[in-house]
Amino acid sequence: MIQGKQSIAFEQPPYILSYASIVGKKEGDGPLGKYFDKIETDPMVGKSNWEEAESELQKQAAQMALKKAKLLPEDIRYLFSGDLLGQIIASSFGMLELQIPMFGLYGACSTAGESISLAAMTVAAGYAKHCLAVTSSHFASAEKQFRYPLEYASQRPLSTTWTVTGSGAFVISETGNVKITGITTGKMMDYGVKDSMNMGAAMAPAAADTIYQHFVDFDRTPEDYDLIVTGDLGVVGRELILDLLKEKGYDLTDKYFDCGIAIFDNTTQDVHSGGSGCGCSAVTLAGYLLPKLESGELKRILFLPTGALLSTVSFNEGQSIPGICHGVVLEH
Repeated sequence: MIQGKQSIAFEQPPYILSYASIVGKKEGDGPLGKYFDKIETDPMVGKSNWEEAESELQKQAAQMALKKAKLLPEDIRYLFSGDLLGQIIASSFGMLELQIPMFGLYGACSTAGESISLAAMTVAAGYAKHCLAVTSSHFASAEKQFRYPLEYASQRPLSTTWTVTGSGAFVISETGNVKITGITTGKMMDYGVKDSMNMGAAMAPAAADTIYQHFVDFDRTPEDYDLIVTGDLGVVGRELILDLLKEKGYDLTDKYFDCGIAIFDNTTQDVHSGGSGCGCSAVTLAGYLLPKLESGELKRILFLPTGALLSTVSFNEGQSIPGICHGVVLEH
């Protein structure tokens, strides 16, 4: 059912049937390390380059999610997958072996929200019994793509985030233990930020806009949720989004949770502003948040992965960095 201006409320909610997470060693050493399905200590994941390593992470996450659901690749009607690399090669090469009909997505670090939203819409509409939503990121492949190769040893300003090495996969189905009761699809927002070392500032306005529109569309407030979860705004973005929403009359202080802040211990791991990347929100959802929803410890959360829609071409041509954020309502 169409809900307000940018949202859908599912009359027959689809479910997250199963989920899986795989992370790198640094993520495994962080505060959430014990919650992930697998910690991969080899940053190359047995491959010859960073891009192939990320593809392998994505394939393993998808296979684990399918195994948990007791499904085979041929049981999945559609795959929704994306990543940060040029032409989403981590997804195309990572998912190639599974031979599932695929929609390739690019929403930058909002891809977990985008893929789950589209999979939920597809199942709720009756076009599929099972869909698979997958995304990933890798610290080294993202640095190579968007900043500087690691060999350059570039200094990182304190506003910079640390791209999470990891992949999260989700089987969306007609049955399960965690309901997807609604979605709010975000608009691109551009406040003129041009600093690629400050993604939190670029994405915070989009997150604030999506949250505000969600509250309006569903006639809800922060008190209707156990947590309001953003993807990777980090320390810098946290202050901005709280201020932006206070200006609109919403105080998120007691409900706010950012995956990028939670996944690393900044006092011992020195990630500056926090974690980022498509994998950041995906593995935090799959490893930490969904089990709490499944057990009933959490009753309802608003999951809001955030993305910065830049490329090396747009950055080098002096373009500003638009942000986007997609909201997904998850309930016990």
